[in-house]
Amino acid sequence: MITVIYIWEIHTHQLLKAIWRMAMDRRSLKRDSSVAFFKLLGTGSGDTFTPGDANPRVWALLVTLDPKNANNQNKLKELDSSKVVTAWRKFAHNEVRLIASPISSHGHWSKQQPFLVTKQEWDGKILAITRARIAWRQNLKFWRAVPPVIESLRKSPGLELAIGIGEAPVGLQGTLSIWRDSESLREFAYKSAAHTAVIKRTELAQWYSEELFARFALLEIRGLLTQP
Repeated sequence: MITVIYIWEIHTHQLLKAIWRMAMDRRSLKRDSSVAFFKLLGTGSGDTFTPGDANPRVWALLVTLDPKNANNQNKLKELDSSKVVTAWRKFAHNEVRLIASPISSHGHWSKQQPFLVTKQEWDGKILAITRARIAWRQNLKFWRAVPPVIESLRKSPGLELAIGIGEAPVGLQGTLSIWRDSESLREFAYKSAAHTAVIKRTELAQWYSEELFARFALLEIRGLLTQP
């Protein structure tokens, strides 16, 4: 299975175009038989996971190609030249494309399991996606717990990029990160005191009504994000 992530940087005067595309592109993506799962995403710093983190200059599209397709390379080319992608490309001043294959995936996203694990061994760069549907009554507690974890994340050796991703300003948020290798990610996930403490609190307090954690072999990076 192949997952493709596009990240587009725009100028602030193009914001209305981005909002329009976020609303309209769902129709095209739902009709595309080669698309098994997709999410149109806003981004942010991820420092607090509050609306104040939002970055209106950076937007993203995540697409999982249908594993039934015999030739992913052809489907990648079709996606890259599709109406959705080319429409964003017309007004974005920068584009980054990530191609990845799932190594592990636990949990659900919109009641689906979007990432079919097809790759087990990998010694290269790792893409990690965490996301959660935060129970409304737990938002304040969650926001208070986030800053120490983010501070620990930013200081982690081997971290190459981390941005917040979200489907809505409140309650549907996550993180996209790129790591030098699997060991770097494991060091943060299992040995960071702040992160392990939050994991324990999450289990006890049931902050999330839905959550997902997925790791991917990062097969290709095209472009460079200038405003993470």
